[in-house]
Amino acid sequence: MEKIPSFQIDHTIHEKGFYLGKVTDNIFTYDLRFKKPNDGDYISNAAIHTVEHLFATIIRNGDIKQNVVYFGPMGCRTGFYLLLAGVPKEIALPYAVDALKKCLELDDIPGASEKECGNYREHDLAEAKREIREYLSVLERVAV
Repeated sequence: MEKIPSFQIDHTIHEKGFYLGKVTDNIFTYDLRFKKPNDGDYISNAAIHTVEHLFATIIRNGDIKQNVVYFGPMGCRTGFYLLLAGVPKEIALPYAVDALKKCLELDDIPGASEKECGNYREHDLAEAKREIREYLSVLERVAV
């Protein structure tokens, strides 16, 4: 079988950052890499779940909501995938940074009730915000 693009990245040298993974049929797949792969530091399940709720809500209510195809966590717990229709990196990155900053302003987790979420007990807003702040500091100092 052919290797999928995300398995073709050399995870031994991949760093934290914001990367364009691939473009297929005008769908841009972005890698929001919060953690260095295989470094022993991973996002907890509760925090990754909460970041997903926060960011997905903010980005799907923002100026590029019509371009959002998907936002969700990487199974390795080092970051997230953001799929946008027709949004190149020079436009996507500022929107992502803005959405992350808006996540920090939320005091409640959207969609986190038993009726709205399939695992409503596993959230951690404080840790999610800590992970977001750490990632924003990476984006400020690292050329992405």
